[in-house]
Amino acid sequence: MAKTVMNGFLNKGRGGNLAGKTLLLVGCLLLGTTAAQAAVESEVVFVFNTFSFLLWGALVMWMCAGFTMLESGSVRTKNASMICLKNIGLYSIAGLAYYFIGYNLMYVDVGSVIGSFKLLYGPSETEVALLAATEAAAPSAELLKKGYSTMSDWFFQMVFVATAASIVSGTLAERVKMWPFFVFTLLLTGVIYPIVGAWTWGGGWLNAMGFTDFAGSTIVHSTGGWAALAGAMVVGPRYGKFRKDGTIKPTPPSNILAVTLGVFILWFGWFGFNGGSQLALGSAADVIAMSHVLVNTNLAAAAGVMMALAVSRPILGRMDLFAGLNGAIAGLVSITAAPDIVEHYWAVIIGAIGGMVCTAGLKLLEKVKLDDVVGAIPAHLFAGIWGTLAACIAGGGGLGVQLIGILAIGAFVFASSWVLWRLLDLILTARVTRQVEQLGQDAGELGIEAYPEFVLMPEEEDRD
Repeated sequence: MAKTVMNGFLNKGRGGNLAGKTLLLVGCLLLGTTAAQAAVESEVVFVFNTFSFLLWGALVMWMCAGFTMLESGSVRTKNASMICLKNIGLYSIAGLAYYFIGYNLMYVDVGSVIGSFKLLYGPSETEVALLAATEAAAPSAELLKKGYSTMSDWFFQMVFVATAASIVSGTLAERVKMWPFFVFTLLLTGVIYPIVGAWTWGGGWLNAMGFTDFAGSTIVHSTGGWAALAGAMVVGPRYGKFRKDGTIKPTPPSNILAVTLGVFILWFGWFGFNGGSQLALGSAADVIAMSHVLVNTNLAAAAGVMMALAVSRPILGRMDLFAGLNGAIAGLVSITAAPDIVEHYWAVIIGAIGGMVCTAGLKLLEKVKLDDVVGAIPAHLFAGIWGTLAACIAGGGGLGVQLIGILAIGAFVFASSWVLWRLLDLILTARVTRQVEQLGQDAGELGIEAYPEFVLMPEEEDRD
């Protein structure tokens, strides 16, 4: 537009004041430069934001590898192959379910409770038009105004729902059948989780009340934890885990190296989980805030490890490496509700308490005879509740609203998951047979062993 104005002025001939014409010419040039700079700046912001979603989303996806290693190392060797299959299966199911219906329920035309039941999700018309242009074309102002690519946002949101499903896998390992678990994962990722997301991040009723959860202590981790708790109650413990005389059969991790590496991968991926939840990378303020988020994430995890180790002997009766590893996850979960706090010492406090809560939670599950193979319920549900409450201390949340959010989400997810697990148990039988459990799911259900060079020795059944 500035170029047109300038040409019209120069074509008017010799009439008029030269100085006035010169000043007007300079003004038009400045106007044109400013408009061009604004367009370039908007496109740069668009590119950085989009790249941020894609990069951080890829890091969160890598957490699936962490969960796979943690779980496969935690179970007995006879069940490791099934864990690998379930984890790659749940990630695939989560992606498909969230594409076909989940994202729309969570973010599209959300009222106070739920979004659109429209199927499929795709790029905007302006994005399609830009890609379809036969010649190089500049992105439209309407496109740049959004600030990021449509499908980059979808990808970043999708990997979060896969994380929630991974929590259920670890708790119910070694005794839940593959197909009932996959059906549950389909409904968790396609319906249950998106409804929770619509209430909160989607702009629903909890968001309107002021509920705050920066990256998902409750929305992601407690949701997975509640679903896992319901499944553990319906499916029941592993045979022989809780003996008739009140003692507990020890089932230590089969590969502590894999568990440790899995936790490190989760820790690494959490930088994308929390850092990407800044949802922007287009200004100095954004990158400063993101740096605070990453530092707080790291501090909380470290504090969780050290506190879990410190309290493991008085709580569990031993210096427990497994408790320390779960303490890292608990610290990460705890800080996830408010990693954007400025005072870093709060991250240390929040993470340390999260590690203590998790370790005490491991003992509590033993007391109530609830079998959680990897300790996911204490690390994700208990620490998630603590982290959501901790946002009141340092993250600006209101105690009443945070409590309402925790209770509402907990009641909805637990009740719907319990009903779903009961139906699956009645229709498909959720649990493997005793013979398959003793033999191991790898040989008994899947037909492929993770360690074929080992001699397969079915465990003796406890008869006391």
